[in-house]
Amino acid sequence: MTLTAQPEPATGPGPAHAGRREWTALGVLMLPLLLVSMDVSVLYFALPSISADLRPGATEQLWILDIYGFVLAGLLVTMGALGDRVGRRKVLLAGTALFGAASVAAAYAHTPGALIGARALLGIGGACLMPATLALIRVLFAEPAQRAKAITLWTTVMASGIALGPVVSGALVEHFWWGSVFLVNLPAMALLLVLGPLLLPESKGAVTGRFDVLSAALSLGALLPLIHGVKELAEDGWAPLPAAGVAVGLLVGLLFVRRQARLAHPMVDLVLLRNRAYGGSVLANLLAMAATVGFAVFLTQYLQSVLGQSPFEAALWSLVPTAGVLAAAPTAAALAQRTDRAYVMAGGFLVAAAGFAWLAGVDRATPLWVVITAGAVYAGGLVSAMTLANELALGAAPPERAGSAAAVLESGAELGGALGMALLGALGAAVYTDAVPASAPAAARETLGGALTTGPEVVEAARTAFVEAMGAVAVGAAVLMAASAALSLVLLRKARP
Repeated sequence: MTLTAQPEPATGPGPAHAGRREWTALGVLMLPLLLVSMDVSVLYFALPSISADLRPGATEQLWILDIYGFVLAGLLVTMGALGDRVGRRKVLLAGTALFGAASVAAAYAHTPGALIGARALLGIGGACLMPATLALIRVLFAEPAQRAKAITLWTTVMASGIALGPVVSGALVEHFWWGSVFLVNLPAMALLLVLGPLLLPESKGAVTGRFDVLSAALSLGALLPLIHGVKELAEDGWAPLPAAGVAVGLLVGLLFVRRQARLAHPMVDLVLLRNRAYGGSVLANLLAMAATVGFAVFLTQYLQSVLGQSPFEAALWSLVPTAGVLAAAPTAAALAQRTDRAYVMAGGFLVAAAGFAWLAGVDRATPLWVVITAGAVYAGGLVSAMTLANELALGAAPPERAGSAAAVLESGAELGGALGMALLGALGAAVYTDAVPASAPAAARETLGGALTTGPEVVEAARTAFVEAMGAVAVGAAVLMAASAALSLVLLRKARP
């Protein structure tokens, strides 16, 4: 049986109460969401096997890792708007089929170029899936309290998928071959293709006519070089090419915004962005991702290069803070039903700030359980705030704009992650360089990885310097979270979806 939901006017006795069918549909949606988010990090342990088999060059290896995330981020707005126009279920199922086919192509790729191409197709499929899942939640759960629970699950699954990626990758590569990290996607995609038409309603906006290809091209031309350039600057420092990419991205982004302001039916609704509930939530989500990604880079290096853990062991320890997420996110959603969610969001950001402040005091003698517990505190606070931001933003968007609204929200999170790597990464690098003895080799003064190839005394000094740098980054993240708490109170107090 196929369900069809037409654009409905804001009239009637009240929002419909979701039943077993809707919650079952949500469960089906969570499977591809988990796998799409896992694919961001699933190659961490498979890459050595891929390198031994396909022998990619250094540049090809970087593109194998990065092309998925870049294509995904660049196409989110386009695919969200396309879903609003032609139907979110259509885009979801098309993305599911493409993601499954690209997974097979990636698993059996025989050259680096073929694998890069398959990863790019995975990014296109992921860009179809992510906004559609969130937009369909807006359609499935009209009742605000139920929608809040559904978005809490969506945010938790999204965060958990990124953390699970390295663990799943390590387990599969240990027992199978590297292509298995892609084939694991197939059962969930097949299930969605079978159950999606039965459980998911078709929904789309009221806009008809030709799709705005120029706006789609401008969106891609703005986001792709901007996010790529910021990440390159964060990883390798100043260089003309990524700096030019950032400049081009900003210029094309300005052209995109000017075009949207002149269109009768824009791809991105600038009026919606000026809405406090929506625009403030997008900004809060961006800041939360900046702190999350910016600090996660240092925490991963701390576990592996300072404590000497294997990548797989470090990935397992990195899963522990998700316990804080599983406990805090539902609690925050429940509190938001009883009080102004701006206060709950601010509280979540302050909890995250406290977790980061705790980590600022870490030294070489600090037990691992202290670091992991502090990580659970900041992760729980951050995801609680992000859950409420997602719920508030999606509730503020009209149903006919749900796809593009979800895509802008997710694009802001991608940009926030890139900015966090750049800003907090630059702070950590400056503190590390200053703390390493001036007599150390140049490679050791640049990165901890460079120091690990030198003598024992330099390695110990570099590890101590890195822990100081991680503490400084934790202070920066804490300040960012305190500012986010203030922003939530100023912009989102009494805001209603």
